[in-house]
Amino acid sequence: MDFSELVSKCRSYRRFDESFRIDYELLKKLIGYARLSASAANRQPLKYLIYNKPEDCEKIFPCTAWAGYLPDWPGPEPGERPAAYIIILGDTTITESFGIDPGIAAQTIMLGAVNEGLGGCMIASIKKDKLREELQIPLQYEILLVLALGKPVEKVVIEDIRGDNVKYWRDENNVHHVPKRTLDELILKL
Repeated sequence: MDFSELVSKCRSYRRFDESFRIDYELLKKLIGYARLSASAANRQPLKYLIYNKPEDCEKIFPCTAWAGYLPDWPGPEPGERPAAYIIILGDTTITESFGIDPGIAAQTIMLGAVNEGLGGCMIASIKKDKLREELQIPLQYEILLVLALGKPVEKVVIEDIRGDNVKYWRDENNVHHVPKRTLDELILKL
């Protein structure tokens, strides 16, 4: 797949084939891509937790919140939940400020996942205290992002924004629509 197609397919997927298991080595490979990415001052303060066993995924799921623009949707139903998670942590013994590193790492991992036929969702709405307790994450690690991964079972459509409404939505066929500003609107000519 060429780069344009890869970026276009790298959407936030929120429904998966939960029976499709993701191999630990593949998840490790995705983190390897993030390891090679840019890091502010080359500090490399990010650490990662990998979970791909159903019993671990069941602990993580209730610690996440899904699709803020869909208030009547509590998240994926059983059978459509993520098959794996990568949790991005910041090691506070290296730095107290993680800047843009988590975003760079998360996008790199997601691009790698799409290249492998997977999809995912970057989740920043996290019940951090509950997650820390469930997974016994030491206090030296700040919980930054949860990446939910799996084999997508939903269709996501990108469309131009109508008016100023940036809210994504689902139609009667459960197709997920994501409005994007046009390129002409993004590029300023000062």
